[in-house]
Amino acid sequence: MCGVSGEVRFDGRRPDIAAVERMTDAMEDRGPDGRGVWSQGAVALGHRRLKIIDLSETAAQPMTDTALGLTVVFNGCVYNYRELRGRLEGLGHRFFSDSDTEVLLKAYAQWGDACVEQLAGMFAFAVVEHHTGRVVLARDRLGIKPLYLADDGRRLRFASSLPALLAGGEVDTSFDPVALHQYLSWHGTVAAPRTVLAGVRKLPQATVRVVERDGTYRDRCYWQPSYTRRAEFGSDPASWREAVQEALRTAVRRRMVADVPVGVLLSGGLDSSLIVALLAQEGQGDLATFAMGFESQDGEEGDEFHYSDLVARKFSTDHHQFMIPSDRLPAALENAIGAMSEPMVSHDAVAFHLLAEQVAKEVKVVLCGQGADEVFAGYHWYPQIGAATPAGAADAYADAYFDRTHDGVAALLHPDLVPDRDASRDFVDAHMAAPGAESALDAALRLDVHMLMTDDPVKRVDNMTMAWGLEARVPFLDHELVELAAACPPELKLAQGGKGVLKDVGRQILPREVVDRPKGYFPVPAVRHMAEPVLGRVRDALTAPEARRRGLFDPHMVDAMLADPARHRTKRGASTLWQVASLEIWLQTHGIH
Repeated sequence: MCGVSGEVRFDGRRPDIAAVERMTDAMEDRGPDGRGVWSQGAVALGHRRLKIIDLSETAAQPMTDTALGLTVVFNGCVYNYRELRGRLEGLGHRFFSDSDTEVLLKAYAQWGDACVEQLAGMFAFAVVEHHTGRVVLARDRLGIKPLYLADDGRRLRFASSLPALLAGGEVDTSFDPVALHQYLSWHGTVAAPRTVLAGVRKLPQATVRVVERDGTYRDRCYWQPSYTRRAEFGSDPASWREAVQEALRTAVRRRMVADVPVGVLLSGGLDSSLIVALLAQEGQGDLATFAMGFESQDGEEGDEFHYSDLVARKFSTDHHQFMIPSDRLPAALENAIGAMSEPMVSHDAVAFHLLAEQVAKEVKVVLCGQGADEVFAGYHWYPQIGAATPAGAADAYADAYFDRTHDGVAALLHPDLVPDRDASRDFVDAHMAAPGAESALDAALRLDVHMLMTDDPVKRVDNMTMAWGLEARVPFLDHELVELAAACPPELKLAQGGKGVLKDVGRQILPREVVDRPKGYFPVPAVRHMAEPVLGRVRDALTAPEARRRGLFDPHMVDAMLADPARHRTKRGASTLWQVASLEIWLQTHGIH
């Protein structure tokens, strides 16, 4: 797990090494254990290293194999690198390190850009072919590892974080109206390839981009599971339970590969508890687990320690518990927003940032339960969508998921920033109508898992953990598990209030109280209820001179929200004021004018 950066010139000039160094240094938190820069011809690469596999300097990056004429920078982890190394050695390749980075380099030499189909893991990488000048960029199947791009025709720059691109300079920071529309429609989510900044794009998940010397490029989407039924399991709940349990066991086992200790973020919910239970069954002794909570606010509990303690005791983990006092929230909020590659509205970003700070003092790798609610239909709005016909799927999705209508978005934004059409609904209509989904729920889960999840919970976990040099691994996003879940009958996922097939697995190995508990979240009550001091920070940001000059939001709407925050809510009950303020605070924090 690391940070990568680079510049590719198309205009005959040499790459700007100083800019690449600035981008690289801006990601020191992502990779505190090492730094490297490489340049040849029209290409320069930078890398910040977090040592997880092969802690020696032979695994340092950028990594070059002069015999093969290849250089790579790589962020992530290839969990099956040992198996791939064995295959590659059988094909005649010789290795100078014990790293997964070198396995990736040799895999590219052997299979070209089709190497991505051999990788089980999370990754974003750039490979440079010395003799052709071709640069190949790739991102893992579910977009767990980020890759931001800025291409102005003369050059392409890329980095693991958007602020790193800004540090390189000369980025178009005007607003993308369609991205703003998505942000205000989907609770802060902006789907790839867009970002709120017109000059910054994201390489989509499951995509390989081959960039030629003259700047032309071609993209290939190399993975998309079918959301249709498999004949081998039918609809028998017991068969599906066994298949899911074995696939999850494999996913968890894969993610223990490391040359440093690995822990688990244990919220006490079903998903993280299953990870702990399966590791215990694998004989993982003295497993470090971590839980945190906040002080209560307005009668809402800020912790779920009862459940995490229950699981920790049952499986005899080395359990660490952190209670965050409310007076830490103001600084924590600022730090969390500073760690965001893009603005995010989910208040549990603050919780993840604070938890990662503590966990990073104990371990360098953690497993967490992110993704299970999307993959196995755990959210409360899925039954409403599941009841729709395929023809009514997009309507049901918009009704259940969108924060507001197109008119509602237009009422918040400056008129010049409002698209002519309902851009967010157009996006959903196109994806829901695509072939390969058998039912309305299948289409909704495909959209969530393969488009929106990447740019909400997945990005949040990456940003908040990597801010402390902590690698987070997500077993529920194992690509083979996702393929299996895509084929699982919707009724088995919706059963028992959601995630029915996972709950069936849980009943075999977890305390019943954990399986049958109400669904929990990572609560940060002071943010949810717009309590002080958070409300004061929001007011300061939205009334600051730069916010007034920017004119992003309708000033009368801003004044009305500040006067009565509780009155202005999204369709799903979230704070509109916080959604608006999060974007403005992020812009100010990152010096975007």
